[in-house]
Parts: sequence; structure tokens; C-alpha cells
Amino acid sequence: MSKHTFEQYAISSTVSQIIEGLGFKKPTPIQEQVLPPALRGESLIGQSHTGSGKTHAYLLPMLNQLDDTLNHVQFVITAPTRELAIQIQEEVKKAIELAGKEQVWRSKLLIGGTDKQKMVDKLSSRPPHIVVGTPGRILDMVKEEAIDLYHAKSFVLDEADLMLDLGFIEDVDQILVRMDQDVQMLVFSATIPERLQPFLKKYLTNPVHIQIEDDKPSPETMEHRLVPLRHKEPADIIVEISKAIQPYLAIIFTNGKEHADKLADELLSRGLETGLLHGGLSPRERKRMLKELQNLRYQYIVATDLASRGIDIQGVSHVINAQMPKEEEFYVHRVGRTARAGLQGTAINLYKESDLPLIQKLEKKGLTFDFYEVKNGEWKEVNAYNERENRERKASDLEKKAKQMVRKPKKVKPGYKKKMKQQADKNMRKLKQNRFKKK
Repeated sequence: MSKHTFEQYAISSTVSQIIEGLGFKKPTPIQEQVLPPALRGESLIGQSHTGSGKTHAYLLPMLNQLDDTLNHVQFVITAPTRELAIQIQEEVKKAIELAGKEQVWRSKLLIGGTDKQKMVDKLSSRPPHIVVGTPGRILDMVKEEAIDLYHAKSFVLDEADLMLDLGFIEDVDQILVRMDQDVQMLVFSATIPERLQPFLKKYLTNPVHIQIEDDKPSPETMEHRLVPLRHKEPADIIVEISKAIQPYLAIIFTNGKEHADKLADELLSRGLETGLLHGGLSPRERKRMLKELQNLRYQYIVATDLASRGIDIQGVSHVINAQMPKEEEFYVHRVGRTARAGLQGTAINLYKESDLPLIQKLEKKGLTFDFYEVKNGEWKEVNAYNERENRERKASDLEKKAKQMVRKPKKVKPGYKKKMKQQADKNMRKLKQNRFKKK
């Protein structure tokens, strides 16, 4: 546990006022490691899970350096989704209010789905100090010459791996070639996939690399249940699960938008009122869906991994993995949507044999899984996935031992194989009886 406080850092009285107003007592592990190099103006790569406090890890150093006598963009923060950009902008505005700088510090949210020309006009008349937005819309404004980012001090790339998956890295690249090559780069990502390496090497020279290893990959208040698929349709099992749980809100994860579309249709056809959220929806459709979620229209929403990191959905009580993810990190992000702020949470995982290596890796990380089936709307505990495997292995060992106990005759006579098998069977029965007596 960290014994550090914010007082040890070279921060202004204004930023101290913001920290106090936010109610922060001590830095989180990611803040503790990011703040010193970020305050010195060094470029860095920060790896940490959702909810680790990384937004303020980069926001506080930025506000510490903000010079309100300058009339140009000083900081650029990019996010892969409109929803995440909105959340970051809300944190920026809250910090500005706590600093009492509403009339002095200016920030602007640049995202799609808004009037482009109106945005151009506003930016041209008075440039903001801080730009928060999605890469596509920020690039639009740069190309329209509504904003000039060349003199910006720092550039934040948030959720870099998701930015890569959604195909926005090229837009980021186009923004950066229009900025000073000495700009401070602050890259945050849950994972650093190999495909991201060329981008990082192009824009970061000897960056500080910070990786926060979370010993507890999910909250202690989280329960993890495994439900075998056994050739059943995921939609049928989820309908049965819906009879056994009363979720405030359950997110049902799939691997990819095609699977999400199919599962949502199947659940709707089975009478389960279900929402849908993935990167293939238009900005308007996503905005409508999030509003309907806030208004508690749905108890269930089918989503892709976009919702595990790119969007903060409040009140999630259950996570159902209709398909287990491919990587451990994605499991952590998915289940991280629930059991927040000390609340209870349940992760229900539909699994098949090919998922066992992932489950075993997660068990090695310290997760404990309980094994269930759900029938007639009731949970029923079942044997662990490896119990049958253990029984089969023990039976095989006994059979081997029983055969070894049979002596092969020196002179082979007709029917000797049959006699040897009979003797082995007799030995097998004795071994089983002895094992039973021991028990």
C-alpha cells in the first residue's frame, strides 16, 4: 500500500486545491509513477487497468503547466470513443471549476455527431487551452485550420490498443505530423500489442515505461461463475440465467459486432428485452442507446469489448460472457465493469473446452471460479471442469497398474491373451476395492 501523498510533488497551489476538492488523499499506483516524469515533461507509456486513476495521472501535470497568458492550444487529449472523450472532458471541467478558473482556463470537446461548421466558427474566434476529443474530429478541425496544434506542449493518447483496434491510429498519426516533434507524448494502454510498436517507435524516443501489475485481477467482492455450453445455444442458456438473476443491469459480452448483432436478435426473439452496443453503431444510435440505459429501459445489453473500456456504464451488477475473450486482460476489463465502488458483482461465463487454457491462466492469477448449471430458473452446482479429467486419469493409472501385475507366461499357449486380460480385470477389481476401503 502506498504511503505517498500528493504533497511530495512539485505542484502548484492551484493543482493542490483541485486535488483537495476531488477528495484525493494519496495517489493511486499509476499516479504515483506517472506524476514525477509527467511533471518533468518527459514522454512515457503507462500500462494499467480500467479504474486505476490514469485520467488524473495525466490531467494534473497538464493543469500544473497550463499558462493562461498564452492564447493557443497547449494540451491535446485523444480518446477512441465519443463517450470516453465526453467523460474526460467532464473531469477537465470539474478540475477547472475546483481551481476557480472557469473564466480563465478554456477546454473544448471535439467529437463527431455535432455541427461541424458551428464548431469551426467557435474555435476560430477563441482557441482553447485544452482540446479533448476523438482523433477523426480533431483532425477535421486541424485540416479546416480552425485550430493549430503545433505549439501544444503535451499530447495524450488514451486507450491506445483500443484506438488501434478501432482503426484510429492513422488519424492520430496525421495529427502528430502537424505538431512539434518535441511534444511530450503520454500514451496509456491496457496492453501493448505488437502492431502498436511501429507507432510507438516513430513518436517516442526512450520513453519512461510504467506498468502497474494488479495482483488482484478483479475486485474481492466479485463472484466468478462458469457455466458449460455443452452444444447448447448461448441465447438459450442466457434466457435460463435471466430467470435465476435479478440484475440492475447485465452486460452480455461477445467477441465482435457480428456475434453481438446475432445474439441480441436471438434474445429479443426469445422475449428478453435487450439493448445493443458496439463500434458498428452510428454515433446517434450509440447516444440513444446510452440514454436508454441511463433511463433504465433495459436490464440486459449485448456489447463488444468497446463497452469494457471505451464507455463507462453505471450500475452494472452482472457481466455475462456469452463468449470468453481471447486474452486474460480482456477478461479483467470486462468484469471490471461491475463490482465498482465496493459493490457486489457477478461474472457469469459460458465456456467450452477450448476456453480451459484461459480459465487455468486466470486461476493462476488468483481468480476463483465456481461451477454451475442453471435449470428451471435455479442454480445448481456441478463438478469442476477438470474433475472428469482427473477421474479418467486415475482410472487409466489403475488399469496400467493392473496390467503390470499380470505375469506373462514363459511358454505361450493358445488363449494366453484372454487369460492375461481376465487376470488384469481381477487385479483391477482388487485395486478398486482397496482404494474404496482406504477412503
